[in-house]
Amino acid sequence: MRTDVFNGLFSTINITDDLNKGYSHFYSEVLRVKAVAEKINHTGNIVVIFDELFRGTNEKDAHDATLAIISAFAKIQGNIFLVSSHIIEVADRFRTVGNIRFRYFHTHIEEKTPIHSYHLREEVTEERLRILIIENGKIIEIIEGGWHGNT
Repeated sequence: MRTDVFNGLFSTINITDDLNKGYSHFYSEVLRVKAVAEKINHTGNIVVIFDELFRGTNEKDAHDATLAIISAFAKIQGNIFLVSSHIIEVADRFRTVGNIRFRYFHTHIEEKTPIHSYHLREEVTEERLRILIIENGKIIEIIEGGWHGNT
């Protein structure tokens, strides 16, 4: 990206593990966040897109790591951070931080089918769709009705 307004763009979209280097998905995410921090400290005025920070680990560690990283970056001025997360409990910590805004893509249900509007709304969503998507895919029925051959 070339722009006269910002000095660069970093994203953590589609970070993968690297088995050849021995890097887990989580460690690859940590290295990317570190690179962002170093670039901000060196250059500043960066746009950063974090897509589901620390999805390569368990929910508790992802929560704690996301909270720590957003807390640190929230103190830095002159950069723009866009962060997507399904760990909505993290938002509670930042509701009173003046330079943080919350947005979500609204989804409504029609006949047990999620309809995505792709329109941003203010605040944090209260929607919980994961189990509905699993139910719609009949995944549990497939597992329970699976192969019962000789073992």
